[in-house]
Parts: sequence; C-alpha cells; structure tokens
Amino acid sequence: MTGPVAPDQGVPSSSGEPNGRAPVSGASRAVSGARGTDLPHGNAAPGSTDDVPLLNIANILTILRIALVPVFLAALFVGDGHDTTWRLTATAVFAVAAITDRIDGQVARKYGLVTDFGKMADPIADKALIGAALVGLSMLGDLSWWVTVIIGVREIGITAVRFAVIRHGVIPAGRGGKVKTLVQTFAIGVYLCPLPSAVDPVAMTLMALAVLLTVYTGIDYVVQAVRLRRGVSAS
Repeated sequence: MTGPVAPDQGVPSSSGEPNGRAPVSGASRAVSGARGTDLPHGNAAPGSTDDVPLLNIANILTILRIALVPVFLAALFVGDGHDTTWRLTATAVFAVAAITDRIDGQVARKYGLVTDFGKMADPIADKALIGAALVGLSMLGDLSWWVTVIIGVREIGITAVRFAVIRHGVIPAGRGGKVKTLVQTFAIGVYLCPLPSAVDPVAMTLMALAVLLTVYTGIDYVVQAVRLRRGVSAS
C-alpha cells in the first residue's frame, strides 16, 4: 500500500511551488515534481496551470469521453438492447472512450497541458463512463444490480474522500487502483460484446475480480485517508 503524502513534504501548490514557497534545491524540486504526478486523477501534472490554454488536446479528449457517454447509451439501448450490430457499436464506442482515458492524462503530463478544468473533468468523465456502462448492463438484465451498486458506491465514496482530505495532503494513485480500473474496463467490455455463451464464465470471473479489487482498493484509500488525518492532527 502506498502511504499518503503529507502537505508539508513538498507537494506543489496550485502555482507549482512547494507549500510555503521557500527556495528549494534541485533535488527537492525533483521530488516535489514527482509527487505532483500522483494527484488523485489522471489529467494532472506538476507545474503552474496559469499559462496553459483551456482548449488543449488533453481537455478535448476528456470532453470527448464525456460526450461519448450518451452516444454509448443510445447504441446500447437500441431495440431490446441485445441487437448484435448495435451491441458491437456500443462496445466500440466504450472502447474508444476508455482509450481516451489512458491518453489524456499521459498527454497532459508529458506536454504540461494541465488545467484546473482538466483536474475536475477527468475523474467525472471516468466515473460517468464506467457508471453508465454498469447501470446500462444492469437495466438490460445482463449484470446483477449488486455488482453495479458495490462499484458505484465505492467510486463515488472514494472520490469524495480524496477531495475531502486533499487540503491535508495527496493520497497517491496506487498501482492497485490502476489495475482495478483496467480490470473493470475489460470486464465491462466482455459483458458488452455479444460473445458466445461459452465465454460467460470468463466474463463472470473478470467481473468478480473487478469487484474484489474495487473493494480492496477502496479500503486501502480509506486507511490512507485516516492515517493522513491522524498524521496532520498529531503534527
């Protein structure tokens, strides 16, 4: 488990400088920059956002992902929701949206295209896509509602926890969270795609693994948040 980063350990402020804005050495600045990449969402990177244009490729990709959510749902619910052609279309739209989730954060960090809009819109886009897919599959009877509820409550709850403690410090995005998102995406993709019934055990196994990772990483984040609050209170 990755421990929380306390606010006085070199986490950059909104201007890109460490808290207190005291002069720092090159090594300290490097550490500060590395920690800045672990902000609680993908479309985030160290450095000032003042001179970054709002309309940049990273934000455009994030907006595209949000715009694809209603397109995905429309394709998913055509007819009875089980038309092969439209299910393939919905799967393709979901895949494109999921790919933009990987690209926008990488582009923002690599080219310094971070904006406050991107920091807020990126996690919203992620949750909207995953949530829409889970709810849609449950409404069509393809996925049990308890799976959708568990994942939905976890995603909304942890997002709220992260923003609630962000003034005390940053909870880094751990490897478990990234694996969880990857497994969720693959599991949903398998459920969406009209595959032979012989693949059903694979789909159920992937989704069960996604639920386990969702619960485990959720507990991990809560533990980190509690430790962070206690550490700040004790200092």
